[in-house]
Amino acid sequence: MDADEKRRRAEDKRAGVFADELARLRRRRAVLEAKKTRLLADAYALTLEQRSRIGSVSSRERDIPLRSMALELGMAVRVNDRSMQTQMHDAYELVELFPATMEALSEGRVTRAHAQVIQDAGRVIEDPVDRAAFERIVLVEAERQSVPRTKKYAIQRAAVLDPRPLQERHDKAVKERRVWVTDLDDAMSTLTILGSNVYIHGVYHRLTGQGTTIKDVDRAKRREHAAKQAEAEASGVDTNESTDGDELWFDDRSLDEIRCDLALDMLLTGSPTIDPTDGAKGGLGAITAEVQITIPITTLTGVTNSGAELNGVTPVDPETARRMAGTARVWDRVMTDPITGVVTAVDRYVPHPSQTRFLNARDVTCRTPGCRRPAKLCDKDHSRDFALGGPTSNDNLCNECARHHTLKHATNWHVEQLPGGVLTFTSPGGKTYESHPPSRVAFVPTDDGELAVAPF
Repeated sequence: MDADEKRRRAEDKRAGVFADELARLRRRRAVLEAKKTRLLADAYALTLEQRSRIGSVSSRERDIPLRSMALELGMAVRVNDRSMQTQMHDAYELVELFPATMEALSEGRVTRAHAQVIQDAGRVIEDPVDRAAFERIVLVEAERQSVPRTKKYAIQRAAVLDPRPLQERHDKAVKERRVWVTDLDDAMSTLTILGSNVYIHGVYHRLTGQGTTIKDVDRAKRREHAAKQAEAEASGVDTNESTDGDELWFDDRSLDEIRCDLALDMLLTGSPTIDPTDGAKGGLGAITAEVQITIPITTLTGVTNSGAELNGVTPVDPETARRMAGTARVWDRVMTDPITGVVTAVDRYVPHPSQTRFLNARDVTCRTPGCRRPAKLCDKDHSRDFALGGPTSNDNLCNECARHHTLKHATNWHVEQLPGGVLTFTSPGGKTYESHPPSRVAFVPTDDGELAVAPF
């Protein structure tokens, strides 16, 4: 073993040491957060006792103990008393309604952020038995997944147990749609649109498609200019002179900048004012929005009223899902096991590689732990390298975004695929991390003909 290889191995081991120490600090912080939560909950409980002794006076007078406690605790840690009052209430709710989550936090098995998403999603569940079942199942996910993935699963589970159907909740929420402006520093402002997720995602997808087209045209223009320069230099012509002023203008904007400019342009004028495509294939105006909705057959047929998903990320109200299914020109049908909810097969009307459909349905996002890049924007990576004999099969393929796909091939990270689509990532330092396919909320038929949530 040469010196360079020894140095690389030593550095890889140091990365493992860093990872162990970071994980230890995360557990210690979780334990401290649990102590803080119990302290705030105790303080809130004391104010409830004080309130009960005040008697029948105005609500403002009965709130005095809570306000006083919040002010004192807030001053001690330099936090606004209103914010402290909210923290006290949330802590009390977490301790009283979610004891299993508090236990996991106290033992360092989950972070405070994980506990918060469980609390936020689960507070709508009124029945204590249902809430305990929800908590127990979601904690399994929280102990092995990032906060965003836990949040998604918690919301799915809670929606099933929420006494209010999704359609009722959506109909109420959609009445809150609005547009507002927030002024920022440096003569900047934000325009926020709160609306139905299908339309918001559609708008964003269309802006991205238009922006990507503009970047593609600009790259082609640069290549053409570079070729002309090379030809001119080979002919001895002065390349600093140009007879075409437009030829030297390039678009240096980022995709984010272009999306913003397009949105403002279309809101103010109705269509993109500047179109570098010269009307090719209809120009920027011909680029339309595309969204992917996964609809359980029970929702589509009206047997149930939940379960539809937009781009594998956010729930869609049943009415919108059915309406879009009725007008869709292309179908992506995802079949799931009625007991476990694991994807078993997919189908689509127009020809499309079946393996890609299956992998996108199974993985939903990039499979590298913590990454949420949508599967349809990822590479289909061979866990065991194709060049080394790895088969192009579902049990050897997974979705990896370009960033993590490149990292895997450029470093000593290794990925092994286990049964059920579970991946084991091994770092250069020898540490292993598991990545499970996103859990699904599944429905099973019961003896009385109703649908129940599968306990997996």
